[in-house]
Amino acid sequence: MSTLPVSSASFSSSSLLPVNDKSSKKQDVARNTTTFDASIWGDQFLTYDEKEDFVVEKQLVEELKVEVRKELMIKDYEPTQYGKLIKVVDAIQRLGIAYHFEMEIEEALQHIYTTYGNNWINSKNLESSSLWFRLLRQQGFNVSSEIFKNHMDKQGKFKETLCNDVKGLLALYEAAYMRVEGEHILDEAIEFTKTHLAIVAKDLSCDSLSRTEIQQALKQPLRKRLARLEAVHYIPLYQQQPTHNEVLLKLAKLDFNILQSMHKKELSQIYKWWKDLDLQKNLPYVRDRLVEGYFWILAIYFEPEHSRTRIFLIKTCMWLVVLDDTFDNYGTYEELEIFTQAVQRWSISCLDTLPEYMKLIYKQQVNDHQEMEEALEKEGKAYQIYYAKEMAKKYVRSLLVEAKWLKEGYMPTLEEYMSNAVVTVGQALMIARSYVGRDEMVTEDTFKWVATDPPIVKASCLIFRLMDDITSHEEEQKRNHIPSCVECYIKETGASEEEACEFFSKQVEDAWKVINQESLRPTHVPFPLLMPPINFARICDVLYIDNDGYTHAGAHMINHIKSLLVHPMV
Repeated sequence: MSTLPVSSASFSSSSLLPVNDKSSKKQDVARNTTTFDASIWGDQFLTYDEKEDFVVEKQLVEELKVEVRKELMIKDYEPTQYGKLIKVVDAIQRLGIAYHFEMEIEEALQHIYTTYGNNWINSKNLESSSLWFRLLRQQGFNVSSEIFKNHMDKQGKFKETLCNDVKGLLALYEAAYMRVEGEHILDEAIEFTKTHLAIVAKDLSCDSLSRTEIQQALKQPLRKRLARLEAVHYIPLYQQQPTHNEVLLKLAKLDFNILQSMHKKELSQIYKWWKDLDLQKNLPYVRDRLVEGYFWILAIYFEPEHSRTRIFLIKTCMWLVVLDDTFDNYGTYEELEIFTQAVQRWSISCLDTLPEYMKLIYKQQVNDHQEMEEALEKEGKAYQIYYAKEMAKKYVRSLLVEAKWLKEGYMPTLEEYMSNAVVTVGQALMIARSYVGRDEMVTEDTFKWVATDPPIVKASCLIFRLMDDITSHEEEQKRNHIPSCVECYIKETGASEEEACEFFSKQVEDAWKVINQESLRPTHVPFPLLMPPINFARICDVLYIDNDGYTHAGAHMINHIKSLLVHPMV
């Protein structure tokens, strides 16, 4: 019954643990338990050096931003120079500084779209037309993929001569991941470019800069990358380009380090909150993964203005982990039933009905929401917590369904499993909470929209659930655990494990097509509000690249965390 992030771990299949309930007359209760390793980070992030406030650097950033805005002024470009302008936009986005220039980027791309529609002025150039297509699609403009027919033969296949244009191939590959359902040209483009880029990536005669970029792209296309990790990857690559813009580079490095300092300060504050709970003593069965949780939240929002929402999200994230480990690894069904009823009532008066060890979980949950509600009430936004609570109630009810299946040894159909599992993965709940405490762009209609399970939210949830199950199902089945989608599919179809994983991997790609479709204008909510469900889908490609990177942080995950929270950009 894994919620996000999934709980796979080293385990003892079944053991007797004492219930920390002084009122209980039972000495021991048989529990399905899992033993998790201690946090690998210790108290590394507990303290923050106040000297890292970057006062001088912040002033320099403001001066550099003025220079960059001049680079984005559409009126300063002749139409023949628009190809240069979109390269500037691309660099700004990949360097991680686009959040400073959202209005200028929107105006520039809006002008290009309004002026040219689907008729890009440089359509014969594969690199230029691919970059134009990707940037406009990313911004929500529904430009046509028919432009790529210029690079196909009469049989509808991409011309083999394109293999000599490595930059064009890479740009086409990245553009093709903006595909929606039914765009066969882009499906073909992915297969074509993948094949030929894989050859180039092994060609030692190709310059190392190109090979590095191609290898990264084949591992993870731009559409699926996280902004902060892309900045870490791209800043040194951009610096090596002979034509790089020194102002952009300087701004990117300064801004990265300023943000890193802010994030370290924030993590230090949340670390104190987590340490005060002393879960290692009070709830020793719970994973101690605060740093990994904070990294995960940074994937959704890294910008300074979202600090309040980030703190609410990390508290929610850790609460979900506590609930997941309680439902999955510790609580008896009878205890979980009582807890679920208490969550539905959502009142501190329910505390006395709960087993002793559950009281801390419940009290903390109520207090965190009340604290946020009081802050929002002053702004006339208390309604946001109402929706947050309602989705939490639904989430816990779905956890109980899985606990019942486990108790009864019930094998759900794939349809039964998936309809419940897209809730227990916790993604929709977290997407809704990513709007709590935000700016005036968020209204009550935003929360009503999320509550209807719109296609982009459904697709984001599906990606998380499927990638979670594909990666973790083997380890989960070694202990007392409900079947995953893989086991359900194998039982229903007689497919092999490999075939089942291939089937669900295809569904993940189809879900990305839905995300791309739902990101095209006109959108149901303001375009910036689509970024949380997109970023929640993107984090999957980081968490599940090798294993469950949340519970068992391997080399990749450790490097990612250190690059964002330890090592400054030089």
